[in-house]
Amino acid sequence: MIEMNFAESVEYLYSLGNEVESMKLGLENIRTLLTALGDPQNNYLKVQVAGTNGKGSVCAFLNSICLEAGVKTGLYTSPHLISITERIKINGNDISEDDFARLATHVRETAEKLLAKDELEYRPTYFEQVTAMALIAFAEAKVELAILETGLGGRLDATTAAHAEIAAITRIDYDHQEYLGETIEDIAAEKAAIIHEGSKVMIGEQTNEALEIILNRCSTVGALPMLASEGRATFSSGWLNLTTEKAEYTVKKLGLLGRHQIENAEVAILIAETLQEHFAITAQNIIDGLQSAGHPGRLEYTGEYLFDGAHNIGGAKALAEYLREFETRPITLVFGAMNDKNVSAILEILAPLAERIIITEPSNSRSLSYKELLEQWPADISKERTFATDNVITAIDIANKVTPDEGLILITGSLYLVGEAKKILNN
Repeated sequence: MIEMNFAESVEYLYSLGNEVESMKLGLENIRTLLTALGDPQNNYLKVQVAGTNGKGSVCAFLNSICLEAGVKTGLYTSPHLISITERIKINGNDISEDDFARLATHVRETAEKLLAKDELEYRPTYFEQVTAMALIAFAEAKVELAILETGLGGRLDATTAAHAEIAAITRIDYDHQEYLGETIEDIAAEKAAIIHEGSKVMIGEQTNEALEIILNRCSTVGALPMLASEGRATFSSGWLNLTTEKAEYTVKKLGLLGRHQIENAEVAILIAETLQEHFAITAQNIIDGLQSAGHPGRLEYTGEYLFDGAHNIGGAKALAEYLREFETRPITLVFGAMNDKNVSAILEILAPLAERIIITEPSNSRSLSYKELLEQWPADISKERTFATDNVITAIDIANKVTPDEGLILITGSLYLVGEAKKILNN
């Protein structure tokens, strides 16, 4: 097979189908593929983070802490906003396009050989192949630690095949019920399944129902959990004090905005304290990492724009809480969503905070059309001062025209919308 260049590798991966719609939950295929690739995941320590909301933030905090401590770190996240290379970071830097293409070619060739010998159940999916690429990239770079953000659920997610030694679970809420189950208990069970015998486990703030499921999983496999809610967070003279059993950390300002990030910072601290058994991570490294962390597309300001990937009820509540506390400017809401989201409930939370609303459609096969969004419009929310368009470029143009000079344009509802909007504005 001729080695693919970057554009060809991206085209090939996209040809495998939408990463959610074409997803196949299960571990046998990815395990077979990783074995054929030499099990690269066995070359370094791994942290896997699952949860409904906050898992990406915990990964961002932890990655920042490790970089401050000089730990050679790989970070694997999803989805990306602008370039697919964002998903694989080594020591804080995106993988190069040349390395991405080379690894995509290697994984594709390996998969083709396995398929020819009938050793795979199906052609590895987009997410499975990119996960394998990340694990190889980390091994090649000789990272000491890999931080893996779970894609969807946990029990059957491709990242779980890496068999991470450390597992963290952030707040669990309703999302992707068609894959994970209709109840909080069902969803919690899927995510708690990343915990295995020998796991070291950190648990973020949870409802009683979710916490019981997670603790039962820990008990079943003999894992000893640490609860972030057992720490204490207080404010004093504008400083945030985060206290664990080991230490107290005084932070001037978290690098990620919003009060909801406090609980994510607590989870990251517990992981970092556990990693002190392996690496020379100091309390000051933890403080500096919390302060310098960044997470594009999550409460991210760029000029008069605010980007936030709130795509479920929990995310919308966190965004609304932030806006009520910190924003006084008139808000224009640019909103788009995927077809598996509770749009009516999300709009009930966000729409009352906006003076103008623009409904649009991200360029994604899972996107709801603006007509479908309007069909799910909450009955108690007026459609007055609402605009609708079938493309994001026009939505941004409308937003710029109708927003007063002192106003804020909030782009939210989907990370895919955020990524597309950022790409348009960058160009």
